[in-house]
Amino acid sequence: MKHKLLPLSETMHYILLALREPLHGYAIMQKIEQMSKGTVILAAGTLYGAIENLSKHKWIEPVSVQSGRRKVYKITDEGLAILKSEQQRLLHIISLYETGEMDEKM
Repeated sequence: MKHKLLPLSETMHYILLALREPLHGYAIMQKIEQMSKGTVILAAGTLYGAIENLSKHKWIEPVSVQSGRRKVYKITDEGLAILKSEQQRLLHIISLYETGEMDEKM
Protein backbone atom coordinates (compact mmCIF):
# COMPACT_ATOMS: atom_id res chain seq x y z
CA MET A 1 0.00 0.00 0.00
CA LYS A 2 1.89 3.09 -1.23
CA HIS A 3 0.75 6.46 0.04
CA LYS A 4 2.49 9.77 0.67
CA LEU A 5 1.66 9.59 4.40
CA LEU A 6 3.33 6.19 4.74
CA PRO A 7 5.16 5.13 6.76
CA LEU A 8 3.04 6.72 9.46
CA SER A 9 4.63 9.17 11.85
CA GLU A 10 4.47 8.33 15.54
CA THR A 11 1.77 11.00 15.96
CA MET A 12 -0.39 9.58 13.16
CA HIS A 13 0.00 6.08 14.57
CA TYR A 14 -1.16 7.14 18.00
CA ILE A 15 -4.12 9.13 16.65
CA LEU A 16 -5.33 6.22 14.50
CA LEU A 17 -4.87 3.78 17.38
CA ALA A 18 -6.75 6.11 19.76
CA LEU A 19 -9.63 6.51 17.31
CA ARG A 20 -10.49 2.82 17.29
CA GLU A 21 -13.11 4.22 19.68
CA PRO A 22 -14.95 7.51 18.98
CA LEU A 23 -13.25 10.43 20.76
CA HIS A 24 -13.15 14.23 20.67
CA GLY A 25 -9.90 16.19 20.42
CA TYR A 26 -9.07 16.61 24.10
CA ALA A 27 -9.92 12.94 24.80
CA ILE A 28 -7.61 11.92 21.91
CA MET A 29 -4.78 13.92 23.53
CA GLN A 30 -5.42 12.24 26.90
CA LYS A 31 -5.65 8.76 25.36
CA ILE A 32 -2.34 9.22 23.48
CA GLU A 33 -0.59 10.43 26.62
CA GLN A 34 -1.93 7.34 28.44
CA MET A 35 -1.05 4.88 25.62
CA SER A 36 2.47 6.29 25.31
CA LYS A 37 2.99 6.23 29.09
CA GLY A 38 3.51 9.99 29.02
CA THR A 39 6.19 10.02 26.32
CA VAL A 40 3.96 11.59 23.64
CA ILE A 41 2.15 14.79 24.57
CA LEU A 42 0.46 16.45 21.61
CA ALA A 43 -0.06 20.18 21.33
CA ALA A 44 -3.57 21.12 20.16
CA GLY A 45 -2.22 22.57 16.90
CA THR A 46 -0.34 19.36 16.08
CA LEU A 47 -3.40 17.26 16.86
CA TYR A 48 -5.84 19.32 14.82
CA GLY A 49 -3.45 19.55 11.87
CA ALA A 50 -3.12 15.76 11.91
CA ILE A 51 -6.90 15.32 12.26
CA GLU A 52 -7.42 17.53 9.24
CA ASN A 53 -4.88 15.51 7.23
CA LEU A 54 -6.31 12.14 8.31
CA SER A 55 -9.86 13.34 7.51
CA LYS A 56 -8.78 14.56 4.08
CA HIS A 57 -7.41 11.09 3.30
CA LYS A 58 -10.60 9.49 4.68
CA TRP A 59 -8.72 7.52 7.35
CA ILE A 60 -10.88 9.07 10.08
CA GLU A 61 -14.31 10.67 9.98
CA PRO A 62 -16.54 12.73 12.25
CA VAL A 63 -19.19 10.75 14.10
CA SER A 64 -22.67 12.05 13.27
CA VAL A 65 -23.70 12.47 16.92
CA GLN A 66 -21.98 15.60 18.21
CA SER A 67 -21.59 16.24 21.94
CA GLY A 68 -22.20 19.98 22.20
CA ARG A 69 -19.52 21.87 20.24
CA ARG A 70 -16.99 19.07 20.34
CA LYS A 71 -16.39 17.10 17.16
CA VAL A 72 -16.08 13.38 17.78
CA TYR A 73 -14.00 11.32 15.34
CA LYS A 74 -13.53 7.63 14.65
CA ILE A 75 -11.27 5.59 12.40
CA THR A 76 -12.69 4.44 9.03
CA ASP A 77 -12.30 1.01 7.40
CA GLU A 78 -9.59 2.52 5.21
CA GLY A 79 -7.83 3.85 8.32
CA LEU A 80 -7.98 0.38 9.88
CA ALA A 81 -6.46 -1.11 6.69
CA ILE A 82 -3.62 1.44 6.92
CA LEU A 83 -3.01 0.50 10.57
CA LYS A 84 -2.96 -3.19 9.64
CA SER A 85 -0.40 -2.66 6.86
CA GLU A 86 1.76 -0.54 9.19
CA GLN A 87 1.50 -3.23 11.86
CA GLN A 88 2.80 -5.82 9.39
CA ARG A 89 5.65 -3.50 8.35
CA LEU A 90 6.67 -2.87 11.96
CA LEU A 91 6.39 -6.55 12.93
CA HIS A 92 8.75 -7.36 10.06
CA ILE A 93 11.26 -4.78 11.30
CA ILE A 94 10.98 -6.13 14.87
CA SER A 95 11.56 -9.66 13.56
CA LEU A 96 14.88 -8.46 12.12
CA TYR A 97 15.99 -7.48 15.64
CA GLU A 98 14.97 -10.90 16.88
CA THR A 99 17.02 -12.89 14.33
CA GLY A 100 20.15 -12.37 16.40
CA GLU A 101 22.05 -10.68 13.59
CA MET A 102 21.97 -7.41 15.51
CA ASP A 103 23.20 -8.92 18.79
CA GLU A 104 26.78 -9.33 17.62
CA LYS A 105 26.98 -5.75 16.36
CA MET A 106 25.27 -4.01 19.30
